[in-house]
Amino acid sequence: MSLEEKINEISQKRLPQHVAVIMDGNGRWAKQRNLDRSMGHIEGVGSVRKVTEIASDLGVKYLTLYTFSTENWNRPQEEVDALMHLISEAIAQETPDLIKNNVRLRLLGNLARVPEYARARLLECVEATSGCTGMTLQLAISYSSRWEIVEAVRSVAAAVASGKLSLEDIDEETVSANLATAGIPDPDLLIRTGGDCRVSNYLLWQIAYAELYFVDTFWPDFTKEEFCDAILHFQRRERRFGKTSEQVTEN
Repeated sequence: MSLEEKINEISQKRLPQHVAVIMDGNGRWAKQRNLDRSMGHIEGVGSVRKVTEIASDLGVKYLTLYTFSTENWNRPQEEVDALMHLISEAIAQETPDLIKNNVRLRLLGNLARVPEYARARLLECVEATSGCTGMTLQLAISYSSRWEIVEAVRSVAAAVASGKLSLEDIDEETVSANLATAGIPDPDLLIRTGGDCRVSNYLLWQIAYAELYFVDTFWPDFTKEEFCDAILHFQRRERRFGKTSEQVTEN
């Protein structure tokens, strides 16, 4: 089935509002080709562009990409430096197209750990796209869900200690409001490329009821067609949220 045919198969009525992606397999893609791991990351930028384009074209409201995890800081320094340089260069090159396509950029993560030159370029793109009203592209950089939850706990604890919040008032909405994704709907669909079936400390609170889609394709080879396959798979799922099939059908 062609890309156009797959797009026509997608129902706008059941389109996921928020899609999260774990972009895995860059290093293994390069290794299979006897290339340096950095070449896999470079090729992966092309897939970011393709997926951002198709998600925006389909009408997805939020796309969140796991760009660099807290755990990735433990990789060899040479690879970390190359990744930070690549991220800063890529975002500078893509900013005009993001503006052209009305895509707004947001950042999730502990940006204090990101080198100043990379952080500056990322924040420049955030500012440049702040007026865009189409899809919101969120890059999770220096991010882990456990870090995010710890930060949320600290924030809530501080509010309680200062008397601004009582223990009795703490609920799920309180926690959500103190996460890095505050104000953004939880992901409906989580896609992971690269063949591994785990969520790797990514949006653990937010994906409580997300549909999970795992594919063997390494990220540099992931296409617009495969993104559409994930959307179509999502649309075939029955989302019950704890209810029975009969209750869902009634609604």
